Amino acid sequence: MAPAPSKLYADDVSLVVVLLDTNPFFWSSSSLSFSQFLSHVLAFFNAILTLNQLNQVVVIATGYNSCDYIFDSSSDLNRSFENGRMPVMCSSLLQKLEEFLIKDEQFSKEEPDGRIKSSLLSGSLSMALCYIQRVFRSGALHPHPRILCLQGSPDGPEQYVAIMNAIFSAQHSLVPIDSCYIGAQNSAFLQQASYITGGVHHKPQNLDGLFQYLMTIFATDLHSRSFLNLPKPVGVDFRASCFCHKDTIDMGYICSVCLSIFCKHHKKCSTCGSVFGQAQSEVASASDKKRKTPET
Repeated sequence: MAPAPSKLYADDVSLVVVLLDTNPFFWSSSSLSFSQFLSHVLAFFNAILTLNQLNQVVVIATGYNSCDYIFDSSSDLNRSFENGRMPVMCSSLLQKLEEFLIKDEQFSKEEPDGRIKSSLLSGSLSMALCYIQRVFRSGALHPHPRILCLQGSPDGPEQYVAIMNAIFSAQHSLVPIDSCYIGAQNSAFLQQASYITGGVHHKPQNLDGLFQYLMTIFATDLHSRSFLNLPKPVGVDFRASCFCHKDTIDMGYICSVCLSIFCKHHKKCSTCGSVFGQAQSEVASASDKKRKTPET
């Protein structure tokens, strides 16, 4: 994938914005404990920063009800490595992560029952893209940006529109979205995100070797990827979520004006207000809509 149109550092310098899934509902039922997951991830962060002294890592915690920046290797505080890079990075990140988890848990208690226990992926993707755009505008030099989603929670159909808008924004900015899914089922949203933006999607089979997966697949800079044979998706789940009930569907009704998707026929489009007639609405596969729609 071509880099963003601007003057860059050397072609092997990377800005990796990591979206870290901290959803307590997922980790309470996962075969891999959250502490074990963090040990793999922290070692991966340290490796990224060691590969090139100009590399930058930004971490965004993706909780059940909120998301927030918890680490930025470019900040002045993180540049003072008196005892080495790893201890300082760990202490700073873990302290902010603990504060975030306490805050997110308080928000979770106020949620009504019945909601899918998904993470706020749409919010963290938007924050990552905002950070990258700020880097683009901060000066003439910047590293090659990419987003890495470390996700385990199931997809939240109610976030479909916001996530697709973020994916198209990343595609427009030439920012690839890599995704490493560690949940039981695969993620249709992350498969589509990596496919559309030219990133890499992978679901590790052995979570005990998560660090090896992260290093061999996701530590590779964008320039070096053209020389390597990275995993390619066997198939991409292009199913969409309907705009009326937020359910994942295979077939649906599509508004011919705004391309909104509905699981049942309606007299009027709830998105643009167009009145449906026999010739004004079409029944099509949700995947067909995604192949022909422009940016939402």
